[in-house]
Amino acid sequence: MPTQKKSPPKHIAIIMDGNGRWAKSRGLQRWEGHQAGAESVKAVTEGCIEAKVEYLTLYAFSNENWNRPKDEVDALMKLLERFLKKKSKELKENNIRLQAIGNLQDLSPGALKALEKTIEETQDNTALTLILALSYGAREEIVHGVKGVLSDINDGKLDPSKIDTEKFSEYLYTARTPDPDLLIRTSGEKRLSNFLLWQISYAELFISDKLWPDFSKEDLLEAIEDFSDRERRYGEV
Repeated sequence: MPTQKKSPPKHIAIIMDGNGRWAKSRGLQRWEGHQAGAESVKAVTEGCIEAKVEYLTLYAFSNENWNRPKDEVDALMKLLERFLKKKSKELKENNIRLQAIGNLQDLSPGALKALEKTIEETQDNTALTLILALSYGAREEIVHGVKGVLSDINDGKLDPSKIDTEKFSEYLYTARTPDPDLLIRTSGEKRLSNFLLWQISYAELFISDKLWPDFSKEDLLEAIEDFSDRERRYGEV
């Protein structure tokens, strides 16, 4: 009897955790850990393309990260700007489309400009959609969605009786993106950290003990293999 080919996840979301600890363990500055982590982004995008994953969402900067020391936040914004300028050509060459979710207007002017430029330049690419969650928080996203629903009801654009989970999803940042099938978190932590709380309701979880800068393409492919061996029941028997 022929073996049935395993299906990869259509959408992978990753909480990239451990940059600071990676740097501290090596006697480096925290920003150097973030810089090293940027190389892991390249590795996992290559892995996703190889595995035929269609969407990859990376938790790059949370709403809570604004509370970090100003010098670290400034370094992160400069790193994001440099990353986008440096990787824009590479994204185009690898047929990767860039998108972003979150309170993007909070980003530094330079980072926002580089982000918008790269999104525009890669909008027709088809091999992989890479989504950066920037200045993002899931609770804030849900509140944003509720306000959108209330606004449309008040304007007569939405019948309250028509609201269900599918309709509400249209008011979230991820309205045109399928929900993640697999959520990966690095550094061994076992919490969701206010990331895609609505969208990961039925996602499979994979916890890696590796710090993000040490997370390789092979680690990603291992997580995908683990996912493919699971039976997803969605609450059924």
